[in-house]
Amino acid sequence: MQLRNKIAIISGATRGIGRAIAIELAKAGANISFNYLKSSQNAIELEEQVKSFGVKARSFQSDIRDFESVKNWVEESREFFGTIDIVINNAGIIKDKALALMDISDWTDVINTNLTGAFNLTRAAVITLLKQKSGSIINISSVSGIRGIPRQTNYSASKAGLIGFTKSLAQECAGYNVRVNAVAPGFIETDMLSDLRQDYKEKILKFIPLGRMGRAEEVAKAVKFLASESSNYITGQTIVVDGGMAIV
Repeated sequence: MQLRNKIAIISGATRGIGRAIAIELAKAGANISFNYLKSSQNAIELEEQVKSFGVKARSFQSDIRDFESVKNWVEESREFFGTIDIVINNAGIIKDKALALMDISDWTDVINTNLTGAFNLTRAAVITLLKQKSGSIINISSVSGIRGIPRQTNYSASKAGLIGFTKSLAQECAGYNVRVNAVAPGFIETDMLSDLRQDYKEKILKFIPLGRMGRAEEVAKAVKFLASESSNYITGQTIVVDGGMAIV
């Protein structure tokens, strides 16, 4: 198993892409620490599913927007598992709206969750990786951060920011054998996508060369690759998992 005995800490893992990542890494032998904000039932269910693959799992109630809360989560995870090897910044929200109609809260809520949340988790965990001179940090960006999507100025800014964050941090950490990469999903079949109108989904498909929406498991496999030794010579990169949408 590619990730046997590795310890992965994942934000926003109770649903969608994050859940698929937790399961994929568990299948590969990784022990999983993840946070939840409100849905304790979803957290319990994911814990049990992860443990069914013969690995350890533990959930922590933590607000990704609050550095002290995240710091406590990381410290408790390190005490419980012994160390941290893989950091995955997946937590994210959308509040789509034309900029002319966007409230300040629509902007700050998205930035604080998607971008500041990534800072909070990485800042709390990175010293452990640097001290042990090994580790992988993976940031979940989006095709929206690469090509921009109308009515997503807040989301696009947060996800583009993650790509810049990735490139900069990769250079800081390279001398310590810690790799930093990003994965940029396109339109993936999750609860977030299910809220879109059918006619809008059909319109989107015209811009995807492969002609279909992606699956969360396909994003998770890209994350597993970046977390594993198979990608030991890759850092500062963004793998786009979007069916070709960004090349159009």
